[in-house]
Amino acid sequence: MAFQQTLKQSITLNGVGLHSGAPVQVTIRPAMPHHGVTFTRTDLPGHPHVVAHYKSIVNTQMATTLGRGQVKISTVEHLLAALFMMGVDNATIEVNGPEIPILDGSAGPYCEAILAVGVEAQEQPRTLIALRRRVEVYSGEKWAVAEPSSRLEILGSIEWKHPAIGYQEFRYQDGKTDYSEMANARTFGFLKDVEALKKMGLARGGSLENAIVLDEKSVLNPDGLRYKTEFARHKVLDALGDFMLAGIGIQGFVRLHKAGHDLHSQLLDSIFGNPDNFEIITGTVRELRRPGVRAVLSAGYSQA
Repeated sequence: MAFQQTLKQSITLNGVGLHSGAPVQVTIRPAMPHHGVTFTRTDLPGHPHVVAHYKSIVNTQMATTLGRGQVKISTVEHLLAALFMMGVDNATIEVNGPEIPILDGSAGPYCEAILAVGVEAQEQPRTLIALRRRVEVYSGEKWAVAEPSSRLEILGSIEWKHPAIGYQEFRYQDGKTDYSEMANARTFGFLKDVEALKKMGLARGGSLENAIVLDEKSVLNPDGLRYKTEFARHKVLDALGDFMLAGIGIQGFVRLHKAGHDLHSQLLDSIFGNPDNFEIITGTVRELRRPGVRAVLSAGYSQA
């Protein structure tokens, strides 16, 4: 039997928001079994919280934003991906602003901070859903398809008419893919889009220190890429973070092409929109072996 896990002790990281550009501090604290993951806005009166759940998604433009009434927390995907890869089921995340710090644009710093303190097993088993039939969503050339499988697998592919990108793909396999193969893959964007994004109130904190930036021909970062297929790896990393919002682990084969936060959200809506699409099971040690393995506790959805 595989048990739920939480951090052994709290960790705190400081940085800036990618889109807000404002300084922000985030603290990740251990939580009790069945707590799941919650975000608390310590800068607001009463310290309101938002549950990390797909029903909390209020915006998927350029990042995943969660909300509860007027309370919002943006760019949650990299931190959630780190929790996924480190096997953390239960955590309370405190943040003193509307956005999680971007750090270096990847999930790597979050993973390293969690590894530094370690995680510990709790006395309640993990649960997950096993897909029973194919579920798919399409948006033009973009699509996301989930099918039954004996483990979680994500095959992400992108195709861009750019010399540094072209067509590339990356496959994540539960229990086989080590976190180091994707944790340090950074978010990316194009120089020509920066001014437009800033006029929209986005990317104010973006720089060569926390993103891959491309002009029409090449990567502008002096040190180049961290992986040959860094763009596809980051897409899969984003998907892992967004799928944490299922509130329960997913056992299935997910194929993503040119997909982003919007399609990830739509896929979760489609999967859980029909109970015949899945069955709830208890994960075994074989199914959940580490590293690189993550099954999210079925804690239900409650904003109370």
